[in-house]
Amino acid sequence: MKARPTVLLATIGSATLLAGAFAFQYIGELAPCQICLWQRWPHLAAVVIGLISLRFGVTLVFCLLGGLSTLSTAAIGFFHMGVEKAWWDGFEGCSAPDISSVSPEELLESLLSDPIVQCSQIPWEFMTLSMAGWNAVISLATTMIWIAAAWQSRKNLSG
Repeated sequence: MKARPTVLLATIGSATLLAGAFAFQYIGELAPCQICLWQRWPHLAAVVIGLISLRFGVTLVFCLLGGLSTLSTAAIGFFHMGVEKAWWDGFEGCSAPDISSVSPEELLESLLSDPIVQCSQIPWEFMTLSMAGWNAVISLATTMIWIAAAWQSRKNLSG
């Protein structure tokens, strides 16, 4: 079996997850937190890798890089889900800043111009999984597709 259709499927998977994230943000009006934004970059990388691979030829290296990209966003998604479920603490930038020295007017202006989105809050959930959880699960599945493409491209090399 040729790896090209498998790479196309993996590329579509990351593109769909990325499109879904933007849809939740701009159509659903759910502002992303910092970790949410981090989860998008590896999907973008996987889409670019997939498109380059589809244009110039599927290779084992492209497939492994695509798989590494989706595996990294799955790891970030799992970490984010842990922060949301309070299994562990998030990062300092994912919580409200210290406002003890800020005047009420400055605070109001800051909140109106740039809303604080805490990484520990779950803005949307389906079947007990948040968006971060779904990203982790679907990204792991996409990683498996990249691995299948890598296996297929390796088999093509050997004969």
